[in-house]
Amino acid sequence: MTESDKKSVAAEVREFLSTRRARITPEQAGLPVYGGKRRVAGLRREEVALLAGMSVDYYIRLERGNLAGASDSVLEALAHALQLNEAERTHLYDLARAATPSGRRPMATASRVRPTILRLLDSMTDVPAYVRNARFDILATNTLGRALYAPLFDSPLFAQRGPVNSARFMFLDPASKDFWVDWDKGADDAVAFLRTETGRAPHDRALTDLIGELSTRSSDFAHRWARHDVKFHRSGVKNLHHPLVGDLALPYEAMELPSDPGLRLNFYTPEPDSPEREALGLLASWASTETVVPAGHDRPNND
Repeated sequence: MTESDKKSVAAEVREFLSTRRARITPEQAGLPVYGGKRRVAGLRREEVALLAGMSVDYYIRLERGNLAGASDSVLEALAHALQLNEAERTHLYDLARAATPSGRRPMATASRVRPTILRLLDSMTDVPAYVRNARFDILATNTLGRALYAPLFDSPLFAQRGPVNSARFMFLDPASKDFWVDWDKGADDAVAFLRTETGRAPHDRALTDLIGELSTRSSDFAHRWARHDVKFHRSGVKNLHHPLVGDLALPYEAMELPSDPGLRLNFYTPEPDSPEREALGLLASWASTETVVPAGHDRPNND
């Protein structure tokens, strides 16, 4: 680990712990509040140390970014004291692993979609589906997925530069606010997922470059990035406005591909006989009459 990497991880640890501490009031932590005006809205360092069962000096050392060598019991005590959710707890462990020179690095993110996965996408004829990496690069889609995400594929952002990236589209193309009905929530979720990924893969230069680009070119991104929120991206409902079929509320699932580190298969499954199912049927009919080449299918079809 280079000196620059060490400083970067230490800064991430410092900001993450301090922002988690700042959001919890003494009342929420079950601590008594005595008279006098507090200088901080959240917990003081000594209060976190008390809740975690450690010395104040040791907690200060941790919050200054020195998580190297912290035991699981220490990390669990911190997670409990700061009331971390599952994603935040995982992020804390990722940061501790990144701060430890001998810590195991995660496997490198797969750079291509295997032909077997492409065939799986092609077999999903009645639902939109696509494969993306942790940087939000869309690496492959089926025909309906390409049609659903037409505003991204048609964006001038990617006319001279690929691959299509939904985070770049969200923060750098004004058309994204027409496509995502609840743009603010989508933006919050995207940034929180990218922050989660920086803990898992702190040495991913392409990820670092993406975050640097978005931070300098989008104040919306920079504001959210400063929150240090983290989140898992597994399932939910996406509200989209498609230029051809209108508003869609689409339940989705995001599944990691175990044999392809860093890649996720996303697909949308509307209820039978719902307006969304009918709209996707119309979109499929349109796609069948157009020359829609699914992303990723220019790759050679051999295992």
